[in-house]
Amino acid sequence: MLVKNAFVFLNGRFVRADVRFEKRIEEIGTLSGDGLDATGLYLVPGLVDVHTHGAMGADTCDAVENGLKEMARFYASRGVSSFCATSMTYDEETLTGVMREAGAYKGGGDAAKCVGINMEGPFISPKKKGAQDAKNIFSPDYAMFERLNNAANGRIRLVDVAPETEGAMEFIKEASKVCAVSLAHTAADYDTAMRAFYNGANHVTHLYNAMEPFLHRSPGVVGAAFDAGAYVELICDGIHLHPAVIRASFALYGANRVCLVSDSMRSAGLPDGEYELGGQPVFVKARQGDTCRRHHRRFLHQCFNGASKLRGVRHPQGAGAYRRNAYASALHRA
Repeated sequence: MLVKNAFVFLNGRFVRADVRFEKRIEEIGTLSGDGLDATGLYLVPGLVDVHTHGAMGADTCDAVENGLKEMARFYASRGVSSFCATSMTYDEETLTGVMREAGAYKGGGDAAKCVGINMEGPFISPKKKGAQDAKNIFSPDYAMFERLNNAANGRIRLVDVAPETEGAMEFIKEASKVCAVSLAHTAADYDTAMRAFYNGANHVTHLYNAMEPFLHRSPGVVGAAFDAGAYVELICDGIHLHPAVIRASFALYGANRVCLVSDSMRSAGLPDGEYELGGQPVFVKARQGDTCRRHHRRFLHQCFNGASKLRGVRHPQGAGAYRRNAYASALHRA
């Protein structure tokens, strides 16, 4: 495929260029031949969202194939080519149905590919539960995880755990042999987090949110993630994190260890109103979610735009919505 006249990121800035690619980029420059005219658009790789609960009225935990399809089509329309369907904190019976449905769904075609499941909960701390339902929180239980992963056809790619909870370290040792283990919804201190990373955890869910703050004498999970070389998620939606924190995080961890995520819910792509998340009502109003700062309409391409601008990436102009194709996304100029 040949894309002509796009803005392409080269040597630290966006420049106008033609790009020829199939499964890999083959040529970049001024190229001969007819192709898709992307004048006025940015051409970027398809985005990967490892933490997204839903969109367009659908949620992973609905455990409905058509809902997953609706989500995946919406993701593709916003430049996301692959995603991890993300669950919430429910009882095992409910989660078993969720895992079966999400584990069977692959996506593709006119929709983003579902590359696996992000199991956020139920092995979290009640002290930092955020939007998760406290009655469904369990201590880390590897046997339960194994049953759920079997229901998901072995497609759990990421599991969250609060490392200070009873049995967490043994859980991390075993689960890290199966998938990535992420510290999340946790009141852990620095030393506890470091033990978790030593035992096999390598990821942190929505850094800064639902965890102890980074303080000069108590660096917590944030400091431990830096020392351990872990990957960290950032929600760069203009609500969850201050712009200075985003810039500092990229400087601290480096771009190769930062994962931009949307953490979107079923209201993404829809107007203000009352919605449901994790079995609990959520009232969505412009730029304000509930008390745990639950966002709604911001999606990964907007987080990508925000983060790149805050990091000083040079754009010819601002950016807005995505146009889709199979392997890459074209970003409209504002």
